[in-house]
Amino acid sequence: MYYTYMIRCKDNSIYTGITTNLEKRMQEHFTKDEKCAKYTKKHTAIRLERAWKSENRVFASKLEYWIKHLSKVQKEELIKNPEKLQEFLSEKIETENYTIQL
Repeated sequence: MYYTYMIRCKDNSIYTGITTNLEKRMQEHFTKDEKCAKYTKKHTAIRLERAWKSENRVFASKLEYWIKHLSKVQKEELIKNPEKLQEFLSEKIETENYTIQL
């Protein structure tokens, strides 16, 4: 399984990434481990906002790509209402390939 996730940073920005081990990856981001993303090392991750599970890397990467192309307003709306994934991205990806995890 793969996870696509959105993290809130201290400056209120949103980082989006993928992983196979959500718990371990969050630990890396929150502790600024050497394996954390350059972005979260600089912007300080404070909480996991949303995560979706998918069966393979291709699906997870596509979701990550398209979330990164959403506006900040859309990202905030997606965090509040994860069902909006269908509304925002159904023309880009097959949204039924994703299960909300958080």
